[in-house]
Amino acid sequence: MGDYEQVRTHMVDNQLRTNDVTDLRVLDAMESVPRERFVPASRRCIAYSDQDVLVAGEGSASRYLMKPHVFGKLVQLAAVQPGEVVLCVGCGTGYSVAVFAQLAGSVVGLESDSAVAAAASELLVELGIENAAVIEGDLVKGGASEGPYDVIFVDGAIEVLPEALTAQLKDGGRLVAVRGL
Repeated sequence: MGDYEQVRTHMVDNQLRTNDVTDLRVLDAMESVPRERFVPASRRCIAYSDQDVLVAGEGSASRYLMKPHVFGKLVQLAAVQPGEVVLCVGCGTGYSVAVFAQLAGSVVGLESDSAVAAAASELLVELGIENAAVIEGDLVKGGASEGPYDVIFVDGAIEVLPEALTAQLKDGGRLVAVRGL
């Protein structure tokens, strides 16, 4: 087992399981996706730490990987089923897309920064994730052309829920987001 694989296992055992992430599919997905690949090389040493990790941008355009246990709880809350279609809004480098791709039928990542979106797309291809894609677009407008969605996951905190996102949910769909500043 490589160093990152061992650290990934520790993350699942010590950060997810101890914080009531109990869905075995979520635990397996997070243990199988190489989180370190979705952070800049200079931050790989903290990819599995219990903190938000800056992955792109700066200021209000910054993108972070959420703390693993917070992300895991939100993924569990989404209750994604095989065959469902998921939209990840503000997907940054694509980690959330890769995790949801382990659980869903297909996943669309939405990123407003064209360079970050392109890099995320390349990484998904490199990792052989075939049921997911990242598109560039306005995060507030969502990805209507690819919807409707069973689940919309907002990868970051939002103060106000854009109506355009709720309009892209299927009947009975779920939207998961952290509400705050």
